[in-house]
Amino acid sequence: MKIVVSGGGTGGHIYPALALIREIQKETKDAEFLYIGTKNGLESNLVPRENIPFKSIYITGFKRKLSFENVKTVYRFLKGVNDCKKILKEFKPDIVIGTGGYVCGPVVYAAAKLKIPTIIHEQNSVPGLTNKFLSRYVKKIAVCFEEAKEYFPKEKVEFTGNPRASEVIGKDGIQGRLSAGLSTTMPAVLIFGGSRGAKPINEAVIKSLSEFGAKPYQVLYITGEVHFEDVKKEVELVGNPKNVVIKPFIHNMPEVLAGIDLVVSRAGATTLAELTSLGIPSILIPSPYVTNNHQEKNARSLSNNGAATLLLEKDLISKSLVNHIDQILLDQEKLKEMKLKAKSMGIPDAARRLYKLMELLVKGNQK
Repeated sequence: MKIVVSGGGTGGHIYPALALIREIQKETKDAEFLYIGTKNGLESNLVPRENIPFKSIYITGFKRKLSFENVKTVYRFLKGVNDCKKILKEFKPDIVIGTGGYVCGPVVYAAAKLKIPTIIHEQNSVPGLTNKFLSRYVKKIAVCFEEAKEYFPKEKVEFTGNPRASEVIGKDGIQGRLSAGLSTTMPAVLIFGGSRGAKPINEAVIKSLSEFGAKPYQVLYITGEVHFEDVKKEVELVGNPKNVVIKPFIHNMPEVLAGIDLVVSRAGATTLAELTSLGIPSILIPSPYVTNNHQEKNARSLSNNGAATLLLEKDLISKSLVNHIDQILLDQEKLKEMKLKAKSMGIPDAARRLYKLMELLVKGNQK
């Protein structure tokens, strides 16, 4: 089987794509892949690291308000479609799947026009503009939240879950802790703001460092690479407690997560898939700057089920952050209950589900 995968911009779109590719490689040894992304997106670094063939196109996203830049985006989209048609005709894929981000627009649209079977994978509870547009042209739409179904044609929707969930199962938590510089004996909380980091979370953590230093647990704090130098300067002024490990980024997130007791993070769909698959309680601080406030809706799907605590960014201060952590991590009964609730929401075979859906489409197209 020859497969084109497209997804870009943030880790939330790229990591599910990579997880799906790895699952297919396990199932089908002779599968061939081509990943289409953008040069400026995170995918241009992450995909080649995995030795997956990568080609780029130039495309930008639409602005939500009237702007001359949108006229340029329409031109870039049309040019991107033509470029993608050339790439697809040369590679001759059996199927094309888009996992999110505006780069998927021209890639999946071009495939649909060439009569190649197409799927889009929607990770969030509320879809973005690109997937709403593509839903009219694709054969199937894979979703991760029941709430997303209402936005798409009913006959096209399949509930698969997020492929990233499959990748975090069975990892060695002790090795994950050691790789991150954590003790293997103390309870551990991981704090991060998504693949790029989040300034409001960083500010709250810096103001909490002295309090963390007196706690009977340890903190792994991921700043995001773009924020790391600024955070380091702030930490030098206030001091770095021995039980707080600060890093700009970690590439082995599945291994590290396997050794974590509690996570404080944004509410990106991929992160939530990882947490529920492993049964990790969380304090979710949804980004208020995303399309249709979808992260808050993602977060409420967990908090309403007792798997997470919701902390809105407007309520995020040092005191509220530390109190929320203490209320969960220092209460063994509550921690245990939240673990069970989180685990009950996980879909560990999500990558396999999505692959089987792809297989059915390819076989149906060959008849």
